[in-house]
Amino acid sequence: MKEITNDFSINQELGRSVFGTVYKGVLPGGGGMIAVKRLAENAPVPFGITFETEVTNLMALKHENIVELVHYCHEAQKKVVQHNGRYVIVDVIESCLCYKYLPNGSLDKHLYDTPSMINWDTRFKIIKGICQGLHFLHKDLNLDTERGPLIHMNLVPNSIWLDDNWVPKIADFGLSRLFGKEQTRMYTVNVKGYNGYMAPEYLYRGEISTMSDIYSLGMLILEITTGEKNCAVSEDRSARKFVDNVHQNLKTDEQIIHKYPSLGPNGLQQVRACIVIGLKCVEVDRSKRPTIVDIVDKLNGKRVPILDLA
Repeated sequence: MKEITNDFSINQELGRSVFGTVYKGVLPGGGGMIAVKRLAENAPVPFGITFETEVTNLMALKHENIVELVHYCHEAQKKVVQHNGRYVIVDVIESCLCYKYLPNGSLDKHLYDTPSMINWDTRFKIIKGICQGLHFLHKDLNLDTERGPLIHMNLVPNSIWLDDNWVPKIADFGLSRLFGKEQTRMYTVNVKGYNGYMAPEYLYRGEISTMSDIYSLGMLILEITTGEKNCAVSEDRSARKFVDNVHQNLKTDEQIIHKYPSLGPNGLQQVRACIVIGLKCVEVDRSKRPTIVDIVDKLNGKRVPILDLA
């Protein structure tokens, strides 16, 4: 892994998250490229659990909007470190996950006000792709098996990767939870995630359900639609100020057109639908949020009562 990433060079870096850094790996002999994620030693969940969770949950997933795991390695090495003024030998575990190479890197590099900022058509394509990927995780996995939905638990901009055609791929499954067939929720005391994307019931009660992902998805949709960053702070960990600003600044067609002056009627309808979806997804009351089926139907132009305009 060191050889194909030039010793994990910063020049090879494609993106990073709390779970690790992703590098471009160049295979020898003209064998092409892969993406190599080197897991972080200070990840928010124990090192081995992160590796095992991501490998086991990803190996069975095959979908256009889910990142494709092609290889992994996990090895322990002896290393001399200083501890309490003495040098000791410890076992250091190095873990890497290898994915199909995605040349446009992670979404956060293109989302906000940067020279590479993407146009509305591409943004809408990314929103639809993420929703289709989440539909697969929440609904399609359990059609022919005894498994329930897979809850991702980490839907944030740097966990969405983009191929050369801007097709989004959901990545970073280190926090994911696989439910049983009839299971609808679970609880944890070990709450981990990014401020601004964690649902209030998870953040304050440790409650996990499909609605945890829907809340995060809503924040993603609002960020992609507005091009503005969700800047949650310690006293506003669910980013309610960001939500209020979107509600105030993009509630009329005139405000939307000012944001996207080149939009035609179809584009205007798409932006309007995405704002409605995003705001409903981030309702504090989980029972008021739409399901991923509702969201995909709305994006495909169908009438969905829970997402009707107020």
